[in-house]
Amino acid sequence: MQGFVATSLIGISLGAQYALLALGFTLIFGILGVVNFAHGGFYVLGGYLAYSAVTYLGMPYALAVICAALGTTVLGFLFERFVLDRVIDDHLATLMLTLGLYLMMSSGILVVFGPQSPAFAFPLTGVIHGHGFFVPIENLVVLGVCIIGILSIYGLIYYTDFGRALRAMADDRAVATAQGLRPAILFPAAFALATGLAGLTGALVTPILSLAPHIGDPVLATSFLIVILGGLGSVGGATVAAFLVGMAEAFSAVYLGGSKGALALFVLVLVMLVVKPSGLFGHRVRGA
Repeated sequence: MQGFVATSLIGISLGAQYALLALGFTLIFGILGVVNFAHGGFYVLGGYLAYSAVTYLGMPYALAVICAALGTTVLGFLFERFVLDRVIDDHLATLMLTLGLYLMMSSGILVVFGPQSPAFAFPLTGVIHGHGFFVPIENLVVLGVCIIGILSIYGLIYYTDFGRALRAMADDRAVATAQGLRPAILFPAAFALATGLAGLTGALVTPILSLAPHIGDPVLATSFLIVILGGLGSVGGATVAAFLVGMAEAFSAVYLGGSKGALALFVLVLVMLVVKPSGLFGHRVRGA
């Protein structure tokens, strides 16, 4: 029973982390119609920005996380506004540009910091023991921040004028533009929000897991898998799928082993897509 509870807590923590990543990924696809292959790169960049702020500038970890999120937000805004927006209707061009940006970020990080993982540790350590379970303190902190982030995104998307404008743009860009909404403002803002979420997640998670120039590859694969499972363009679907993937990954890794666990996860997605090809909450998504 103790192992079951501990594994469940790990799965919930993983799901919250994946949800932050997947929300950003699905926002970009749902609103801009862009598959952002640089999403994993912003995750890695967030981790290295936080590491640099702590190591070289002596910032407290919490402030470094905020700075990392802001840094990736600004970079995402500038990239969309001055590069991606010029070819936003050309899906092949946007794919190549985002892939190129990811390669530039990972190569730049490799040149500056080298291939070795830096010593970047979470500032809080220890284990909380409860009745029949135990959980690392750092996992609880990350889980709390991720939950706050997820709720904040939902509040922004569904209860603010900005969020309503983004949803209107995702539903029908032509009608939304005719009503006075401006893609030149909303598209960079949406992209910046998504990349900020990726940077925030990287700054939070990499001290616990690992920090290296090419860890963005599995992050991108997981985000893509979650978005497909939840339904392309569905914010609710991405959130539910993220927690399902987190739980499946935790239990399969513990009870089946690493490689078998990964296989079980992909089998789960395959079965889901055979039963419901549009995903859990999928709907027809218009092209941007």
